[in-house]
Amino acid sequence: MSPESRSQAIAAAIILLGAGLVLYFLPTIVLWIGNFSPVLGIAVGVCLIMAFFAVFWLRARYQRSKGK
Repeated sequence: MSPESRSQAIAAAIILLGAGLVLYFLPTIVLWIGNFSPVLGIAVGVCLIMAFFAVFWLRARYQRSKGK
């Protein structure tokens, strides 16, 4: 395994682990915030889901800018 592919595999594992933790605790977080404000609970839930895709979008932009 080349150092570059090893780095990519580690980055993907960290991203997936972080996303898995957020998605696992997402219902608890949204329900807790929803006790204060249902609209805020929905907004936080949407932001957390969008953050998952934003990480991959930003990583793709970074890779494109490096010319890979």
